[in-house]
Amino acid sequence: MLRMEYRPLLRGCSTHSKFPSWTLFLAVCAVGIGGTFQYGYNVSIINAPTQHIHRFLNETWTSRYHKELNPDLLTFLWSVIASIFSLGGLCGALIGGSMAIRLGRKGALLMNNIIAILASILMGISFPTGLFELLIAGRFLIGINSGIGICVQPLYIGEVAPKHLRGGMAMGSSIFLTGGILTGQIIGLRELLGGEMYWPLLLSSSCFPAFAQLLFLPWFPESPRYLLIDRGDELSCAKALKRFHGSSEYRREMEDIQQECSALDGEKPKKPWQLFTDRGVRWQLITVIVMTMGQQLSGINAIYFYATYIFEQAGIPAEKIPYVTLGTGACECLTALTCELYSWVPYVSMTSIFAFILSFGLGPGGITNTLTAELFIQSSRPAAYMIGGTVSWISFFTIGMLFPFIVNGLKQYCFLVFLLECSLVAAFIFLVIPETKNKSFLEIKKEFHKLNFGRNTKKKETELYERRQLHDEFLKNSV
Repeated sequence: MLRMEYRPLLRGCSTHSKFPSWTLFLAVCAVGIGGTFQYGYNVSIINAPTQHIHRFLNETWTSRYHKELNPDLLTFLWSVIASIFSLGGLCGALIGGSMAIRLGRKGALLMNNIIAILASILMGISFPTGLFELLIAGRFLIGINSGIGICVQPLYIGEVAPKHLRGGMAMGSSIFLTGGILTGQIIGLRELLGGEMYWPLLLSSSCFPAFAQLLFLPWFPESPRYLLIDRGDELSCAKALKRFHGSSEYRREMEDIQQECSALDGEKPKKPWQLFTDRGVRWQLITVIVMTMGQQLSGINAIYFYATYIFEQAGIPAEKIPYVTLGTGACECLTALTCELYSWVPYVSMTSIFAFILSFGLGPGGITNTLTAELFIQSSRPAAYMIGGTVSWISFFTIGMLFPFIVNGLKQYCFLVFLLECSLVAAFIFLVIPETKNKSFLEIKKEFHKLNFGRNTKKKETELYERRQLHDEFLKNSV
């Protein structure tokens, strides 16, 4: 009924606002502060207190067992503290999609903050209690929080943004991620919370973004697509769209959601493993996997993990490195081909790193998560984010483990590996991915239809596939 009512009104509404409404803009900020901001913040703050945590481990071990901690065991414990974050992120990615389906996009983000607060408490009391195990547990939990946030936040933004603003608004994920990295680097300076006395407060400070999201996010509506397609609540969907897009603009988005709902015809949200057997999303899934691996294996995490080491090798004075590292958070980066023939060469290397970070932020850093939302319709989108998140965190962990060995093997040519990888991904993007700008989710699905079924596929074969899908769904509903 609503579709018939809105259609005549849409004919006279051909103009689009160039900017999001204030409600839409502030909603993006509210989800970002507890989403990718947390991820970036917790990636960067662990670097500043490295030496203080080493000392804490040594003192705790000596007090507990009355003998000094073996250097190899110290390295192992520190590696666990640093890398357990990635394992937690992987777990968060695996449950983030399910939480978004059961609790809603907004509900999942709000519940996720409880995990962040608990993690902050555990990390904060690890030093006064003398239990480094709490530090490990806290890092694992904050990893889960980051894994859920980086999965659900772009899902929410992709669903609330109008199609002509989807790309620009989704850059909010990248802005908050890099903003989190920069903020963590600033707060981690020894003049602030990076000193020996304050490092427990530094690690527990991740509770503040969580409290901020708990305070602001409840004031904004749930994803309209989730309300109508998943919950069947058309009235709440219309109210949410009015708040996001205004009373005069929301009808266009309402019709777009209704068309997608009609195309789904009651199809239930899919599980991740179901996407691997669905021919209709084959190339969308390949695209997400390639783009996600390309993002994580581009060399950006090598810069974040080993920025201090790279700057040391480049010849930057040690006392200047904490401040130079702030540039990696302000831009987004690469190329550390080091040479010490001339005094100005180390600073050329530093500039190259800043340039790489900047290009990453303008490209894969902001686009990859957006693209996942655009390539899949409502029933497949949460599962796609779970798969993409899993690939992302595994790649995150892999590059952190392998990069030191790459450096040892290739020396100053270590980033040529990333050059090859970036070139291959760029070729894939050029040859495979269609333009998604200003297109609805259903229009993008039709673009991939040619890839999934072949450009010369007979109409009967396509219809047979669609009938089989409807038949399978009928059997499921009957059961």
